[in-house]
Amino acid sequence: MSIIQTKTYQNLRDKLKNIMPDFEIQQKAELAVKINRLKKERGAVILGHNYMEPGLYHSIPDFKGDSFELSRQAAQTQCDPIIFCGVRFMAETAKILNPEKTVLIPSLEAGCSLAASITANDVKQLRKRFPGVPVVTYINTYADVKAESDICCTSGNAQAVIESLNSQTVIFLPDEYLAKNVARECGKHIIFPVDKPIPQKLQDPNIEYHLVGWHGKCEVHEEFTVEDVENVRKQFPEVLVLAHPECSPEVVESADFSGSTTAIIRFVENSKAKNYLLLTECSMADNIVAENPDKEMLQLCSVRCPHMNQITLEDTLDALSHNQYEITVPRDIQRRAKKAVDRMLTIH
Repeated sequence: MSIIQTKTYQNLRDKLKNIMPDFEIQQKAELAVKINRLKKERGAVILGHNYMEPGLYHSIPDFKGDSFELSRQAAQTQCDPIIFCGVRFMAETAKILNPEKTVLIPSLEAGCSLAASITANDVKQLRKRFPGVPVVTYINTYADVKAESDICCTSGNAQAVIESLNSQTVIFLPDEYLAKNVARECGKHIIFPVDKPIPQKLQDPNIEYHLVGWHGKCEVHEEFTVEDVENVRKQFPEVLVLAHPECSPEVVESADFSGSTTAIIRFVENSKAKNYLLLTECSMADNIVAENPDKEMLQLCSVRCPHMNQITLEDTLDALSHNQYEITVPRDIQRRAKKAVDRMLTIH
């Protein structure tokens, strides 16, 4: 091994020795050295989502975080190209914020069930049914949907975004569970007009405002149940349960803490508890443990996001080596979507 490879291997081993076998750490260290060398030669920046597998997460990203944090970094970077180790809607957001730069995603298979649950035409139809009502779309949407929106949000600032609009009624898309959780936090009414006629009380001046929701779901977070939580608590009474707000309201209500991936990471870092149950993408549990070796994560799930799992070190190296796969967003969509994303970035 070269000195650089030895150092990379040692850094990975220190973090991941209890998570993966040594031969795998060696292999990932070799790939990481090649990627980091090529990244420097090309003047590239690598953004890594919190859901990336541990070998990648702890070796090559220049910036790590949730969708909101990585959107901020994408908006501020001077580097070109931008390699986004995340799913397609995230890479699209980076392109929206950097229209003149090359944005690459390591795999074309890195989609998102939630983003795919709604189309731009769906948003247009909702606008017709609710004329004048502002549209908030979760950042977990594709560029053409963002372009039909007034403002985007993340799981971390959804409530603040809604409240910033000062509107009696808000269309909130597309995550059903996030919408229900936000409605509960705000003490607001929520309707799903796809299922039922629009109630007359929608315009009731005695109600501050409603949320108009959509039946989109994350295929990972909808797997978790209250029964899962109850069974773990029976075995480990002192465990702290952490749930992402894309989980059902019942699961979130049964948890000890709910928040964005960044909020969950900070919660664990600041908590004195030793044992946790994490109800979100499984790789994140390994990443948290690697950074907090005094903490333990119960391995309830074998649920990996099949889309996030498409991003590998091998494909990231290919992306840098062959300039693949480039993300493009039509100019008109980019321009309109950027307004919605820029408004989101002003709200904490």
